[in-house]
Amino acid sequence: MANNIVATWGFKRKLPEPFEDYTDHAIFDDIASKYCTQPRKKSTLHAATLRAVLAYLELENPVGSTPPEKLGAVGTQSNNFVVAEYPSKTGDLQVVVYNQLNGKFYGGCYTPPPDVESTPEKYEFKDSKQSGAALLFALMPVFLADEECNEKYQELKAHRDNGYPDLDAAAETAAVLCDNIYRRTRYASGLPTGGVKIDLPANGVLSLIKPLNIQKGVYAPTEVLHGDFQVLRPGSGFKKAQAAISRDDFVGKFILTASRRLSPEEEVSVPTLAEWYIIPPEIKRICEHAKLTTDTTQPMRNFLLRGPAGTGKTEGAKAIASALHLPYRCITCSANTEVFDLLGQILPDVDGKRTRLQRQYPSFQEIQLDPSGAYQKLTGNYDEEISAEDTYQKLIDTIFDEMHSYYKEHTSGQNFQYVDTPLVEAIRYGYILEIQEPTVIANPGVLVGLNSLLDRCNSVYLPNGETIHRHPDTTIVITTNNDYAGCKQMNQSVISRMNLVIDLDEPDEDTQVERAMAVTGCKDAKTVRLMTRIVKSMAVYCRENLITDGCCGMRELISWVQSYMVCGDIREAARYTVLASASADAENRTEVEESCLDTVLAA
Repeated sequence: MANNIVATWGFKRKLPEPFEDYTDHAIFDDIASKYCTQPRKKSTLHAATLRAVLAYLELENPVGSTPPEKLGAVGTQSNNFVVAEYPSKTGDLQVVVYNQLNGKFYGGCYTPPPDVESTPEKYEFKDSKQSGAALLFALMPVFLADEECNEKYQELKAHRDNGYPDLDAAAETAAVLCDNIYRRTRYASGLPTGGVKIDLPANGVLSLIKPLNIQKGVYAPTEVLHGDFQVLRPGSGFKKAQAAISRDDFVGKFILTASRRLSPEEEVSVPTLAEWYIIPPEIKRICEHAKLTTDTTQPMRNFLLRGPAGTGKTEGAKAIASALHLPYRCITCSANTEVFDLLGQILPDVDGKRTRLQRQYPSFQEIQLDPSGAYQKLTGNYDEEISAEDTYQKLIDTIFDEMHSYYKEHTSGQNFQYVDTPLVEAIRYGYILEIQEPTVIANPGVLVGLNSLLDRCNSVYLPNGETIHRHPDTTIVITTNNDYAGCKQMNQSVISRMNLVIDLDEPDEDTQVERAMAVTGCKDAKTVRLMTRIVKSMAVYCRENLITDGCCGMRELISWVQSYMVCGDIREAARYTVLASASADAENRTEVEESCLDTVLAA
């Protein structure tokens, strides 16, 4: 987290016209904003801040012949978000969304004319990339709520409208304005009033604005303050209508190996799509990639599905299995999941019971953090150059050798038993494997142990010493969410081995209504649609008000509809389902009920 939106390196940049001659002597002594508490008063002109202020002046009151699409736009959404489109001097249109509650930004850079259906370039706030002028431009309505800032802004506006007759006086006014903005952002937490909360990523790369969210109108301004929006258009989304995907054109239509015949046992494991399931276009696209790259040197077989709970990630994985006509297997991860849980273990079979050797072996975490120390624990020899992978292989060999030696010396006649996991089974025989929620694993390096399977070599050592080669039909689908409690970031080496990374958003209203009615059997379409809209408004309210200890999505909607069918009362059913799931805090639940439920039901 960082709050220095007025970056230090920005003071070294050339100032914009008409202040370019002040670049080398931009410091003004004895003048500063009211937020300067040091005995010695001074203020400094800042290039990005000035560009943002001057761009906002031109947007608010154009004096030239600049076309509207090159002036930018600023608006608000639900009083909690400021949305802006800033025409950069580099020629691109920089789109910014600012959350006033938590200080976070979303952003993206478009080449005019902007294509809202394509993914924008990243906005990188760093010395070699974007200057931050677009971020400051988006913050102008927030800055101008301060009396001093607005006063200096109006003074600078008068200087500009009169043609800057006294440039020195204008520069002093601009310097105080820059100082006001600098101190209110840099020291926001220490100010009793006037502070502007800023939470920038440490690497300067803003969270990317997703094309789907733009098309659905997630960031659409509810009030346009100035200008004409080209990307974040007011009103509802403008996503192109998509034709429903026919089941006849999907189920079993993407078989990877035409000559393959499944056994009767395998046929039973091929999922059957439920009648209520509506096939998302993203899922069909995954199947197309898997099928059409089969004959290439590197077929696409690794896919990552991300999204909130209830968006259909697991159903999507099963749908992929149905389309590819392959058996489906699944592994659900937990905080304590280790590599052995994924690859299986060698277990001595003693009267049908599992035993453990007396010796203590280094854990996977010890191997990752200190491979040399772990190797010494195994062998007695300290090797500075040993890698984690070699140490892990030594651990497997040591366990196997010691167990073999132990039972060879005893007359119990017991044998070793190796147990395949669903992952190993899927790899051996070419099935679909879903790995659920790997981000909850306490040690994020666990999945790295599977990199050889995900990469081109397509083989891995098992604990029984066997080298297993990946079947060409084996398809791995990782499903996860990165925003819930307990979730961690996935290791980058695993993400880089994913052929496609798909972000699944909640279905649109019509799809949610249709799915809820099909799953529950409820025939009251009008009531279900009303409940769907309430759930959507609850999700938005929780997000905007930082209520993050619950869930409010498709699963909660289905439970609410089912409860309503039992008790016949929407409000009573909501208390046990969507409201209870929205937050564990009673005050939060009351706020959600009053803001989202009462206002709708009262009407």
